[in-house]
Amino acid sequence: MLILLPPSEGKTPARSGRPIDLGSLSHPELTPQREEVLEALLALSSQPEAAAVLGVGDSLATELARNTRLRTEPTAPATRVYTGVLFAAAGLDLLTGTARRRANRSVRIISALWGVVSPADRIPAYRLPMGARLPGLPSLARHWAGPLDEALKDDWGVVVDCRSGAYVPAWRPPSGTAWLSVRVVQEDDGVRTVVSHHAKHTRGVLTHHLLTRPGAPPRTSGQVLRAARELVGSVLREATLVPPRGDAAATLELVLA
Repeated sequence: MLILLPPSEGKTPARSGRPIDLGSLSHPELTPQREEVLEALLALSSQPEAAAVLGVGDSLATELARNTRLRTEPTAPATRVYTGVLFAAAGLDLLTGTARRRANRSVRIISALWGVVSPADRIPAYRLPMGARLPGLPSLARHWAGPLDEALKDDWGVVVDCRSGAYVPAWRPPSGTAWLSVRVVQEDDGVRTVVSHHAKHTRGVLTHHLLTRPGAPPRTSGQVLRAARELVGSVLREATLVPPRGDAAATLELVLA
């Protein structure tokens, strides 16, 4: 099982810790591509146009300044740096024992700066959305697409995709992979509508459940569906699978209770 998460938009800076060591991150074969993005971001972040390119307003000026110091900023595990609704619900930083080992093996966070990181990878807080265009580089999704194909080529069994739309083009599982995109909806008078804030929370709850439930992790779409249905009656009203169209992902639709 592979659980794909997006990075949180807000990030919590480490108070102390050694600086970033790109070679120590998971998938070290991505080091050349990480260096390219890091150098481009460092160069941009000291320029007048940086705020507009990175979508940073006056209230986030400290994040822009931090970008210029990314090689010397303290690092912490990704589970402490990435914060927000999804990560709070997933509780990755609080896992212990088998659940923590499962998370480090099965969870990957797709990042515009690092390509992909595991929960245990030590990184600094940074500001770089996937949609930003860095000077001298193609779109970030295009920059990462080929390298991530190689880095994530393992047989994961089933891919549970909790990413937001901007991060999907950076990596798509190979054809024939059981690939489930998680969609969270609410139902009123028989009409289902997609929700946003509650979607992040529910994807986090699902992630936590898949990592902490007893037994072997799911390896098929059907097994993921059965695991999701264990949340019916508490978090969910219903969980269903919607078949894929073409080479797109199938949809794991979660109806909020």
